[in-house]
Amino acid sequence: MMKQLVLASKSPRRKALLEQLGYQFSTSVADIDESVCDHESAKNYVLRLAQEKALAIFHTLTDEQQRQSLVLGADTCVVINDTILGKPANEAECIETLLRLENNQHQVLTAIAVASDESVDKVNLYSNTIETQVCFKALTTSEIKRYWQTGEPCDKAGSYAIQGIGGQFVTTISGSYSAVVGLPLYETALLLAKLGLPTTIQDNS
Repeated sequence: MMKQLVLASKSPRRKALLEQLGYQFSTSVADIDESVCDHESAKNYVLRLAQEKALAIFHTLTDEQQRQSLVLGADTCVVINDTILGKPANEAECIETLLRLENNQHQVLTAIAVASDESVDKVNLYSNTIETQVCFKALTTSEIKRYWQTGEPCDKAGSYAIQGIGGQFVTTISGSYSAVVGLPLYETALLLAKLGLPTTIQDNS
C-alpha cells in the first residue's frame, strides 16, 4: 500500500515546491525550539531541526497512521564565515545582514529528513543536507532600506528571498536553486522514491 505523505512545515514555499513534484500530501506544523545549541555547526543545526520537525509530527500520529505515513521535515539556514544568519527582527538587523552578504559569497544549507515506521516500535530517519553557494552583488544601504519596506525580508533567513524581489541581488549560484528557496527538488524526489513513494513520472524501482 502506498504510504501517505505529511509535510512537517507551515512554509508556503516548501508546500509549493512539494506540489511542483506532483505529490499529494497533508501539512502539519511542528512546534520545536529552533535555537542554536552551543558550539553547534551550521550543518548539524539545520540537520537537527529537519529531523526534529519530522519526528515531532510523526509522534503525533496514531500507531496505524505511523505505519501508513512518511513525514517530511526540512530546514534552511544562511551561513557566512561559519555564522548562521537568522530572520531579521527589524530594519537595522536586515541592513546589518545584507551588508555582510553584499559583494560576497555565502552558503545556504537545506536539510531534509523523512520519518518512517518500517518495523515494530522503531522510527527510522532518512536525511540529507544540501549546500549551495550564492554570490551577491554590491548593495547600498538605501537599496536595503527600500527592500525592507517591501516586507519581503521580514520572515526570511538571511533577510532575503531568492524567489522574490531579493533575487535581483544574486549574481551567481552554484548548487540547488530550489534548496535555497526551501526544498531541494531532486534530492527530495530521490529520497521519497527510495522509501517507496516516487513521483508520478519516476520509475517505481
